[in-house]
Amino acid sequence: MGMTTDRVKRAFKYRFYPTDAQAAELSRTFGCVRKVYNMALAARTEAWTRQERVNYNQTSAMLTTWKKTEELSYLNGVSSVPLQQTLRHLQVAFTNFFTKRAKYPRFKSKRKSRKSAEYTTSGFRYRDGQLTLAKMSEPLDIRWSRPLPDGASPSTVTVSQDAAGRWFVSLLCEDPTVKSLPVVEAAVPIDVGLTHLLTLSTGEKISNPRHERRERERLVKAQRTLSHKANGSANRSKARRKVAKIYTRIADRRRDGLHKLTSKLVRENQTLVIEDLTVRNMVTNHSLARAISDAAWAEFRGMLEYKATWYGRKVVAVDRWFPSSKLRSKPGCGHLNEKMPLNVRTWTRPCCGATHDRDVNAANNLLAAGLAVSVCGAGVTPQRSSPGRQSATKQKVSRREP
Repeated sequence: MGMTTDRVKRAFKYRFYPTDAQAAELSRTFGCVRKVYNMALAARTEAWTRQERVNYNQTSAMLTTWKKTEELSYLNGVSSVPLQQTLRHLQVAFTNFFTKRAKYPRFKSKRKSRKSAEYTTSGFRYRDGQLTLAKMSEPLDIRWSRPLPDGASPSTVTVSQDAAGRWFVSLLCEDPTVKSLPVVEAAVPIDVGLTHLLTLSTGEKISNPRHERRERERLVKAQRTLSHKANGSANRSKARRKVAKIYTRIADRRRDGLHKLTSKLVRENQTLVIEDLTVRNMVTNHSLARAISDAAWAEFRGMLEYKATWYGRKVVAVDRWFPSSKLRSKPGCGHLNEKMPLNVRTWTRPCCGATHDRDVNAANNLLAAGLAVSVCGAGVTPQRSSPGRQSATKQKVSRREP
């Protein structure tokens, strides 16, 4: 039996169908949340130009003042809890900026930004399996696709609406069912790619489902129809919603596949070795950006890391400059190819004639490097001639891909 980990807070997301009154109330709340966030950001930015810092407490006092003005009196018509929460989110954004973990906060757009509102315990009531938000007289009509843990008491509730018009509610609560899995000896290196999504050292290759490519013809047709509609018209809104539905279907399928794949890898292996790729830099290559984004390497790594933390596994990240594709994986050899074009999927060592599959060889090298990191506790530092270089077409991608 696995040992129980520290209590894990887990978000349970469900779809719900609001009444017309609830939808109107939530839409007003989304608008007020966006307005308060942008006003607070503007105030903090203006203070920043004067070399002054404004914190959460000061923006909270500003919110009280804003509510008393005639121009912004409509802010009193929605729950104050989401408005306070958006100020806390802005504070976190600035903290991340000052600690160099993120860029400077950006203003929220009415069209492009995510529509959401977060409620703490004072802003909702959860009782007998029914959730009622502040300013509402009826509970939300939630489709409980899976039960909450026994005795769960949500600490926060986040309501959102996606671009396709679907409504979701996410309940954050402690999940006592999350436990460390029994320790196993298996360690697996994971070499990500485009021709195959994953390649393991055993030679197993996980095919790339290419969700976006499968829907590309339908997506292009819907986008072309959208471009012909007049701005501001009802037909344009309908066409935009149709495009959004295709995108959400792609994202849903991709996320579902990644969840199944990462869960399987975490269950079966104690140590998981990955390469520390900078996907943000790699997508600057316009000929490969679409395929890289469709593969969702960053989302895959994020899922792998938090599930490993939940279940007592270990994820080891090898330096992105480690020549995993160019280096021969046979122990005691160490032959290093100076060049390895992206379209070369197999290579033959000239001295002995041994043929290597590029991806399997890379996976074997990652395993050796990852185990060294795990034992020594230090990163793998490769030989490189240009320390500052950030290659957008690193060893993973093949130019045969779109």
